[in-house]
Amino acid sequence: MSTYGTLPDGREARLFTLENPNGPRVTLTDWGATLVSVETPDREGNLADITIGCDSLEGWMGNPFYLGATVGRFGNRIRDGKFTLDGRQHQLATNNAPGGIPCHLHGGVTGFDKVLWNASQEGNSIAFDYLSADGEEGYPGALKVRVTYTLTDDNELKWETEATTNAPTIVNLVHHSYWNLSGDPKRTILGHLMQLEADSYLPTDSGMIPTGEIAAVAGTPMDFKSPTVIGDRIDADFEALKFAAGYDHCWVVRGQVGTLRPAARVECPESGRVLEVFTDQPGIQFYAGNFMDGSYSGKGGVPCLRRSGLCLESQAFPDSPNQPTFPNCVLRPGETYRHTLVHRFSVA
Repeated sequence: MSTYGTLPDGREARLFTLENPNGPRVTLTDWGATLVSVETPDREGNLADITIGCDSLEGWMGNPFYLGATVGRFGNRIRDGKFTLDGRQHQLATNNAPGGIPCHLHGGVTGFDKVLWNASQEGNSIAFDYLSADGEEGYPGALKVRVTYTLTDDNELKWETEATTNAPTIVNLVHHSYWNLSGDPKRTILGHLMQLEADSYLPTDSGMIPTGEIAAVAGTPMDFKSPTVIGDRIDADFEALKFAAGYDHCWVVRGQVGTLRPAARVECPESGRVLEVFTDQPGIQFYAGNFMDGSYSGKGGVPCLRRSGLCLESQAFPDSPNQPTFPNCVLRPGETYRHTLVHRFSVA
């Protein structure tokens, strides 16, 4: 553990490191319970950082893309920033407006990615704790949250979170790292091979909000049931892709919600690096970095270029509070919210 930088209010952020004997090296910071870097070997044994991010605390604090962060209280979008719970309507911040349609995105103006968490390390696990006050960003109930990162000797990075509340609220905590398995942030992820364990996805309107429909991927550019080059169909003449300027949609993960199961596999043919993703959540959002435009500089001063990183965000379905047919996202006193996400690193 080392000091990473000082916040404007004088508090210090810290940097933590996890390593195992097999090569992977992970760094994290208590600012936003953020994954700073993941170094893994390619097929020749050369280590490289396979995440898109920043060189300094100031960079992480100012980044507009939720790089590496833990986002919440509700990740992804909520239409108009409104939801009704037990007959009472709640208004959240509307901090995003794709297609000119306002929505609440990733917890609002000051979400969980923009706060300092309490951190403690035990062996190859680091726990981050945060207490979100009743009314913070418009959410009801005080929410007590713990996020734990663990690096195993099997080259798995586990992200596990749990939360409790003192009043009914909604919860959808999401991990938001950007991956580029080439290890070179100047390259795009368009040549990566993607496979998603999903037979259906959630169509959206022009505001990138789910319509409530669950559509089959078969016969569409959304079909990743077998390994597919990401760039092959990302700009296809298909309504869902036009609305999002590429892939930025939620797929319905096969299998039982609440059970850890495969969700995605990504491979970089050039480096041989492979990332497998497992989750216990109903959905996984695949985002291809369509809105990164090079205006923000990341590690080594390299601009965060369009499609230079991809996100695989396991989560509840977007806009779940306003979609009665979607899986439940309400947390009540006496209950515990749990979410497990596993990243497994290997070489093809």
